Amino acid sequence: MANSVLRVGLIGYGYAGRTFHAPLICTTPGLVLAAVASSDAAKVRAGLGDGPRVFASARALIEEGGVDLVVIASPNATHFELASLALSAGRHVVVDKPFTATTAQALQLARLTEARSLLLSVFHNRRWDSTTRTALRLLDACLLGTVRYASMHYDRFRPQPVERWKEDAEAGGGLWMDLGPHLLDEALRYFGQPLAIQADIGYLRPGARADDSFHARLRYADGLRVDLHASMLGALPRPRLVLQGTRGSYVKQGLDPQEAALKAGRRPADGADWGIDTECGVAVVEQDGDMRTIQIPTENGAYPEFYRQVAAAIRGQGPNPVPLDEAIAVMRLLDAGRESSAQRRELVLSELPPRALVASTDC
Repeated sequence: MANSVLRVGLIGYGYAGRTFHAPLICTTPGLVLAAVASSDAAKVRAGLGDGPRVFASARALIEEGGVDLVVIASPNATHFELASLALSAGRHVVVDKPFTATTAQALQLARLTEARSLLLSVFHNRRWDSTTRTALRLLDACLLGTVRYASMHYDRFRPQPVERWKEDAEAGGGLWMDLGPHLLDEALRYFGQPLAIQADIGYLRPGARADDSFHARLRYADGLRVDLHASMLGALPRPRLVLQGTRGSYVKQGLDPQEAALKAGRRPADGADWGIDTECGVAVVEQDGDMRTIQIPTENGAYPEFYRQVAAAIRGQGPNPVPLDEAIAVMRLLDAGRESSAQRRELVLSELPPRALVASTDC
């Protein structure tokens, strides 16, 4: 399989499948989108032409599609069942975030994967956001000293609830399970495992059938505080990222441009300017006893890296881009956040194994 083309089957051709997965798969060397499972074959044909075979059911794609890799971009509540089915059929699997509905389900999938020596990865694409990549560089360089406070936001303005599964709690929808995985994974990338979490997950819009806002605080053993926010009433978005350290602060206002580009129909193969974020962040830092304002150029976003690394990992040429222990750590925090919100108190996470995706050392 080292040099062969990998045949990919995509389950779901809604927003995630159509906007993210299909374009990235189709522009990744060594991958071919061979099959799609969708209830709307006409929509698939309109977007992808006659290339991939269209199946009316996910089970049929898994069993009859002749694919090496199954990508699950269906409603959240289906992730566990479909991933289990695909792994049991001997397929490698990518699951869109959130990984599963609960940590228990994620652990069960991990055991199933290990028993079959297959690749199972989770589409935490925001690891390759322009802002995330820039922040990791700043933290590594210790420009701000030791970071003592961080704040991260994803704000949207959709004041009227709509009839779709992402806004239906019974289908696994809600903002905590939609944007919470991105922000929790980002915090873990920067700072490692927190000591405790306190979350307030709410319904702000009249008629909402799933949570549409959240505020979560991660408390670390050394005193670091990390606040995570999202809202569907964010007509004036808050800064995407704030870092405050012992030598200065950094603020980045806007979002990575890749989702907007994909939504507009652009593809990573269209030109060399893919992922360029022209907005600089601003740092105010202490240098030689003075406070200086510095414009911080933003790293290019790189969503195509996820599937490039997935293909390499399947061929035995590189690691899983989102290892299962890291995906499970996000699920544990999602579960703990829901429990914290229900109990209206901080939960200490002492039962979780310590971990650090990025070394959290003093600068």
